[in-house]
Amino acid sequence: MERIEGTAEDAAAGAAGTGTGAGGPGEGPGRRTGPRPSASLASFAYTAADEEKRRGVRRMKTTATGLLLLVALVYVLATWAKNEGVGGWPGFVAAAAEAGMVGALADWFAVTALFKRPLGLPIPHTAIIPTKKDQLGASLGSFVGENFLSGGVVRDRIHSLSIGGRLGAWLAEPEHADRVTAELSTALRGALTVLRDADVQAVVGEAITRRANAAEVGPGLGKMLEKVVADGGHRKVVDLICVRAHDWLVEHNDSVMDAVQGGAPGWTPRFVDKRVGERVYKELLRFLTEMRDMPGHPARGSIDTFLTDFAADLQTDSETRARVERLKSEILGRGEVQDVIASAWSSVRTMVIAAAEDERSELRLRARASLMALGARLATDGRLQAKLEGWVEDAAVYVVTTYRAEITSLISDTVAGWDADQTSKKIEAHIGRDLQFIRINGTVVGALAGLVIYSVSRAFGA
Repeated sequence: MERIEGTAEDAAAGAAGTGTGAGGPGEGPGRRTGPRPSASLASFAYTAADEEKRRGVRRMKTTATGLLLLVALVYVLATWAKNEGVGGWPGFVAAAAEAGMVGALADWFAVTALFKRPLGLPIPHTAIIPTKKDQLGASLGSFVGENFLSGGVVRDRIHSLSIGGRLGAWLAEPEHADRVTAELSTALRGALTVLRDADVQAVVGEAITRRANAAEVGPGLGKMLEKVVADGGHRKVVDLICVRAHDWLVEHNDSVMDAVQGGAPGWTPRFVDKRVGERVYKELLRFLTEMRDMPGHPARGSIDTFLTDFAADLQTDSETRARVERLKSEILGRGEVQDVIASAWSSVRTMVIAAAEDERSELRLRARASLMALGARLATDGRLQAKLEGWVEDAAVYVVTTYRAEITSLISDTVAGWDADQTSKKIEAHIGRDLQFIRINGTVVGALAGLVIYSVSRAFGA
C-alpha cells in the first residue's frame, strides 16, 4: 500500500508539472493566500476538452469497479462451492479472488487518495493534490532548477546542438537570408516608428554637442591644414578667390571709385579725389590680375606662409588653440546649429525607413549579402562556430544561473495560484484514465499473488 501510494504521488506531481504556465485563484486546502491575476485563472479553466477526458476517466472507473465486483462475485461463488464440499479448485479460486479484492481495494484507496479523501474520511496523507499542491509546486520548481537549470546541463545541451554549423547552413540558403532580412527590416521600421522624434533629437543633439565640446579641434585642424598646404590643395581655393575678386572689381568699378572718393577729406578738390580713386582702382585691378595670372606671385607665397604658420599655431600655440575652442563653443551654442544637429535625426530616420521598406534598396541588399556570407563562413569555419557557440553557452549559463530562482518561482508561484479543487479535477481528467489501470492491474496482480501464495501453502502443507 505504501509503495503504491508513493507511486501515485509521483504521478500526480508529474501531472502537476505538465500544467506549468497556467494557474488561477481559488479556494481549497493548500491554496496560498493573496490576490491572483484573473489571466492565470482563465488559462487554467476547466474546458470542454477536459470534460470529454473526464468522461473517459469515468468509463475506466466503471470498468475497474466492475472488475472488483466480478472478483467479489467469484469469491462468493468459490467460497460457497468450497463450503458445499466441492474439493480441489474452489480453494484456489477463492484465494485468488480474495487477494484480487484486497489488491483492488488497496489501489482504489491509493488512486482516490490523490484527489480526495476516500469515503470522506479524514485519513492522514489523503487528498494529496488539494492539500499538498503548493508543496508539489515548490518541489517541482526545485527539481527543475537543480536538474534542468544547472550550468553544466545547459552548456552540454547547447553544445550538443551544434548551433554554429546549423545556423550557418541555414543562413547560407538565399530564401532564409531573405526571410531574416525581411524580419530585421520589419523590426527596424517598428523600432524607428515607436521612438519619439523629439526624444531622439534631444539625445542626438546632446551627444554630438558633448562629444564636440570634449574633443579639442585645434590640433586636428592644424594637422589637416598643414597637409593641405603641403600638398598644394589650397591653391585652387586661392585661384577661385582671385578670379572672383578680379571679376567683382571689374564689374563694380564705380562702387570702388565712390568708396575711395567718399573717404577723402572734405577740403581736397573733387578732381584730386577722382584722380586718386582712379589710381587706387587701377592698382587694385593690376594687383589682382597679376595675382590671378602668376602662380609665383609674392602674395601667393605670403598666403602659403600665413597658412603654414597658422597650421603650426593651431597645433602648438595655446592662445590660438584657446581662441579656436571659444569659437567652436560659440558656434555649437547657436540655435541654428542645434536645429541642424537635431534635424539630422529626421533625415536619417526617413532614409532608413525608406531603405528598410524597399526590397531592392542598398541597405537590404547589403544586409542580405552579409547574412549569406556569414552563413557560408559559419558553415565551414570551425573556429567561428566554436566562438559563436561559446557566446551562446556563456549567455545561457549566465541567464539560468543568475535568474534560476526567478525561473523556478514561476513554476511554484503558478501552481500555488491554482484553485485546489479545479486543479484536482483537471489533473484527474488528464491522467485519471491511466491511474484506473493501477486498480485493474492491482486486481489482476493481487489475484495472481494470492493464487501463488495459496498454492505454495498447500504444497508445503501437504
